[in-house]
Amino acid sequence: EPSRSRNCCTYLLVGTIIILLICGAIGYFLLRHERRKETIHTQTITIGDDTKDLCITPECIQAAHSLLESIDETVDPCENFYQFSCGKWIKNAKIPAENSKLNSLSQMKTNLQNALVDLLSSSPINERTEPKAIINARRWYNSCINESAIEEEGVDVILSFINKELGGWPILLGDKWDESTFDPYRVILTLSQYNHFMPYRVETTIDFKNSSLRSITIKPSIDLTVNLISAVVDLGKTETYLTIFQNFAAALTKDSSTITIDTIGVLKLEMRILLAYLKSKILSLNIVLRKSILNLALANFLGHDFINYVESLYRSANVYLMDTDIATVIFPEIIHDITSIFEEETPRTVQNFLIWHFMLNQAWKMPKKFRNLEQQYRRLFDMISEEKARSVRCAEYLGETMGAVISMAYTNKYFDKDSRKEVLPKVMVSNIRDVFINMVNRSTWMDSHSKTWTIKKVQDIKSKVGYPDYFENAYMIRLEKQYADYNFNSSLMLNALKLIQLNSKNSLRTLRDPVDKDEWLTTLPTTLTAIYHILLNDITIPAAFLQKPLFNKNLPKHLIGIGFIIGHEMVHGFDDDARRYDMHGNEFSLWTNRTIEAFHELKQCIVDQYNSYTLAQVNQQVKGEHTKNENLADIVGLKLAFYAYRKWAQSHRDVDKKLPGLTKYSAEQIFFLSFGNTWCEKMSNAAAESYLIADLHSPPEFRVIGSTSNFVEFDQAFDCKPSQRNSRVDKCNVW
Repeated sequence: EPSRSRNCCTYLLVGTIIILLICGAIGYFLLRHERRKETIHTQTITIGDDTKDLCITPECIQAAHSLLESIDETVDPCENFYQFSCGKWIKNAKIPAENSKLNSLSQMKTNLQNALVDLLSSSPINERTEPKAIINARRWYNSCINESAIEEEGVDVILSFINKELGGWPILLGDKWDESTFDPYRVILTLSQYNHFMPYRVETTIDFKNSSLRSITIKPSIDLTVNLISAVVDLGKTETYLTIFQNFAAALTKDSSTITIDTIGVLKLEMRILLAYLKSKILSLNIVLRKSILNLALANFLGHDFINYVESLYRSANVYLMDTDIATVIFPEIIHDITSIFEEETPRTVQNFLIWHFMLNQAWKMPKKFRNLEQQYRRLFDMISEEKARSVRCAEYLGETMGAVISMAYTNKYFDKDSRKEVLPKVMVSNIRDVFINMVNRSTWMDSHSKTWTIKKVQDIKSKVGYPDYFENAYMIRLEKQYADYNFNSSLMLNALKLIQLNSKNSLRTLRDPVDKDEWLTTLPTTLTAIYHILLNDITIPAAFLQKPLFNKNLPKHLIGIGFIIGHEMVHGFDDDARRYDMHGNEFSLWTNRTIEAFHELKQCIVDQYNSYTLAQVNQQVKGEHTKNENLADIVGLKLAFYAYRKWAQSHRDVDKKLPGLTKYSAEQIFFLSFGNTWCEKMSNAAAESYLIADLHSPPEFRVIGSTSNFVEFDQAFDCKPSQRNSRVDKCNVW
């Protein structure tokens, strides 16, 4: 008993010691943790000289980090502001394999892609209350990402469609194809009903002479010609193109006897179409032809069969054309020449051409071997090395083809609607509009008549921000009715054909609808670009565009790049194209001849300036005439945004705090740095060459240098002297 008692005491003592040791250890670690927290807290506080002047919110810290990771302070901002703003970013940036370029706005695209994939992948909270249109969109998406089902289905559906609806593909049938029943307009008509327009597009648009009416627009399919131009510029691509074409056909048939001669025949036809396009562009032959359907038929310029084709196309959507319906033909000479070429070519070659381009558009919905060939084709022209993730491609496609449904779901789930209030006319747009009117009033090259009409148009520019107002009402009821026939199953190809056919009919049917200028006619909330619409005299800034780095309502105003975008688009209302239209979107000369002459002189300064720039990466000159409208919008848009910010800052002193690590820069310097940083971009050489050929904007480097070098306030902000590279002596000033 005594020994047992001693043992208990021993155990109790040991246990007590252990408990004390544990408590001591816990206390030590807690004390150490608190001291570490204090150290961290002290480090955070001492980031700047005076914390009360610092913005240390998560948004500001992230923005500061982004700028610090971009700025190259070894470069003099007065010599090359683009390299100063973006030098470090460009050095460290790596272009993803699935893209040909990377820019500071790429994260916006990634965010949108992730949101669309999440939206279409997630299960509904309550399927009973989930709109049927969303359910069907998810069903289409699921059939698109189910690659095993696509492999299992094979090519039976698409080949059956080609044989039954289009009259067969000669290249697959060898000598068995019967050309006696060939009717090119019947094939083109069927393809058009499936929203595949080749080699010309027919669509319902707003009439450019009277914006209160809808009309029919007929134009060449530009995508074909652009691709062919690329192939001709680099002759080495021709052989690769033929190989892809031949391999695609060979994968669909056991009879390869005519594949080589058939593919060469199609290439020759494409070259003839390209030459017709180039001839018309070079000679500027009859750029636009606007006539009633009756007068267009009587003129017989496009051929009697062509008018029958247009009438039959609308009839397929239960729209019957009247003699008084207006048709606008863009580049009618090209369409006339293409019609003649089709009549001169063999039926076999024309049929091969039409179905080949249709198949290229459908290939990404086919089994893997065809997707690989389509990817090789895209790589040939688009300069990319890898395919997008399947989920992303499917989601993006649905975002375009079921745009209203997807956009409404996107804005409801992901868009901060308070952001919309910050940009709406009462705030940012209104400030920029006031600055523009003031600049017009102060201009010396415009006479009073031209100023009056310009100001009237500026005052009447409407802004569509984030999403349509009608999204907040009972719009889903309308969408349910509009998408009532959009019922899909597990077959991707059947779903794809049905979707494009329904979209084609719905688009054609709008010919008889009244024009609602509050409707978002050309842009979706999920579009990653802002746009000025000439015929509506409005600026559209989609929800997807209202995200960092362009906009965040919690950031200081000098970091908000959306102001430049608004100013840029507003100026487009007065470029060479839009100045011919009034505030209602109707053709009208706003300016007197004297003002127009003065404008041309000022604009020539801009053309000459940008002609002097050479993109060192590919040693090619910027085309100042080709990019003049965008350059004008950049130069004046930057001024509008800056003056609007300065006006705001004067009435909101000490609201915009400095950024951690960037305290040596003034608010106005940060404004310009944010602008420069917006356009940081890295491109492959092939993409850079393509950019110079096709893009209406100047390369990003010269968007930054060109705009800032014409701005006295930029010189003052960075103490630049005239004659330094980023400060022009003779500045190009329009407004």
